[in-house]
Amino acid sequence: MDEKAKHHIFVIMTNFSIVIVCRNETHVIGRSLSSMLGCTDDILVYDNGSTDGTQERVKESGARLIEGAWEGFGPTKNRAIAEAKYDWILSLDADEALDPELKRSLEEWRPQTELEVFNIAFKNFLGERHLAYGEWGRDSHIRLFNRTKVKWDDAPVHERLILPETIKVKKLKGFVLHRTMKDLRDYSNKMVYYAMLGAEKYFQQGKKASWFKLHVSPGFNFFKFYILQLGFLDGYAGYFSARMTTWYTFMKYARLKELWQNKTKI
Repeated sequence: MDEKAKHHIFVIMTNFSIVIVCRNETHVIGRSLSSMLGCTDDILVYDNGSTDGTQERVKESGARLIEGAWEGFGPTKNRAIAEAKYDWILSLDADEALDPELKRSLEEWRPQTELEVFNIAFKNFLGERHLAYGEWGRDSHIRLFNRTKVKWDDAPVHERLILPETIKVKKLKGFVLHRTMKDLRDYSNKMVYYAMLGAEKYFQQGKKASWFKLHVSPGFNFFKFYILQLGFLDGYAGYFSARMTTWYTFMKYARLKELWQNKTKI
């Protein structure tokens, strides 16, 4: 095989697209995009109706901007990855940045087959405080995959990748730096939003809010994340995170109960 052919194979095996779906993320997307520069020649941001100047921030960064409708998390992410330049996709959110070690891992990354996906560890932050324990302490997600073999499901929230049985999961060194909120109001609004979407998802699946789920699950989640998973070692941030998860769980099942009650009135 001549050198030109070898170079061609090398390019095919190492090129990937970074794909971000976002709306109104001007406060975080600049830092995230800056951390990705030099990783790939295709950083795609799929914006669904920002009104805060996010589009301008994306254009300033040199990333590729595409605007489209919101169809729920799973369907919208699938629409976005279809617009990518390459088949290998690194799927990120607007509030997720790459640390230097992960950036080096991506530069050295060589997939052996299309039937591989790559799991990446996360460092989650409340403001600038890293949550090393509790619910967020040992977080990781599969985010690097080949779109010809793997797609997102159609879930409107808490979407998952559909992995064929033949897929092998591997790990990349380094961390995604996930900054979950800009302030307490932002975090509270997100929790309510996701709780409502989660309730709608369960309702569509025919699930109901039992007495146990409504009255016991919230408190149990606090005990699990704050005590059993040592969330108290993160100080006030760990306490606040556990309390917010408790509130989210209660709101989700309270809304689910309400949806079923409204249906019986029709």
